[in-house]
Amino acid sequence: MNTMYPMSPMNPTNPMNPHMLESGVVTVDAGPVHIAIRSTPPRLRDELDELWHHRELFYFLAWRDVKVRYKQTVLGVAWAVIQPLLTVVVFTLFFGRLAHIPSDGVPYPLFAYAGILPWTLLAAGVGASASSLVGSPSLVTKVYFPRMIIPGAAVLSGLVDFLIAGVGLGVLMVRYGAHASWHLLLVVPIVALILLLTCAVGGWLAAVNVKYRDVRYVVPFFMQIWMFASAVMYPASLVPQKWRLLMAFNPMAGFIEAFRAACFGRPVDGLPLTMSVLVTLACLAIAARTFRNIEQTFADFI
Repeated sequence: MNTMYPMSPMNPTNPMNPHMLESGVVTVDAGPVHIAIRSTPPRLRDELDELWHHRELFYFLAWRDVKVRYKQTVLGVAWAVIQPLLTVVVFTLFFGRLAHIPSDGVPYPLFAYAGILPWTLLAAGVGASASSLVGSPSLVTKVYFPRMIIPGAAVLSGLVDFLIAGVGLGVLMVRYGAHASWHLLLVVPIVALILLLTCAVGGWLAAVNVKYRDVRYVVPFFMQIWMFASAVMYPASLVPQKWRLLMAFNPMAGFIEAFRAACFGRPVDGLPLTMSVLVTLACLAIAARTFRNIEQTFADFI
């Protein structure tokens, strides 16, 4: 509670001084004024309006992250294709040729690339957003704007790499004679859901990383384990039936299978995709609440 005392009535600088007022005005001798400042719980609508109001800053920070990523590089944006392509080569050699992992009737390089592409979008976004707040101390401590924009912009910058790497998927589809169909349109909402999941996980990790710097050591190991549990290099049909329910709580498993089905013109299994959407919405709610609770102490820890 803040307490404010009015200036003396005889003080000539006091706006309520009767000698300074025109005739006919009655001066009231007011006592000490107590002003209580209370915080109100944030409303979702107000926060969304504020994010929309700062949308230009969101785009600016995302574009800044893209330029910084490829600044002073020899190959430039070609890295967006080289990285998943080299991963496909390794997976094809060890899992396709040596381990003979099935690929649901699709050539294994194409099957692996269609799984690596959405996974790279998630992994790159989570890694960039988890360290985004700690890497922008001046913005966090000196400028006011919704802090959620910083990890969100880091996630959006990964979409540029995804679109460039998508060209490689198109080349492989032509190489192996895969025909596109109207199912390919489902890629757009699936990618949007993956971005929402990335914002949830990356935003939560970014907020926790401000307070506990151990997060930067945990994230690479966590993402490695998550990749093996998400049917990136093997089909979901390879998982035993007794583990299918547990796998349904992994949203990326459902999104990757839906992404492959959309690319190869196959029907999307609705149950795993529905479970993935529900888990993603729950993760968004948890991440938003955690972020708001820790946001008030960002300046103290950074």
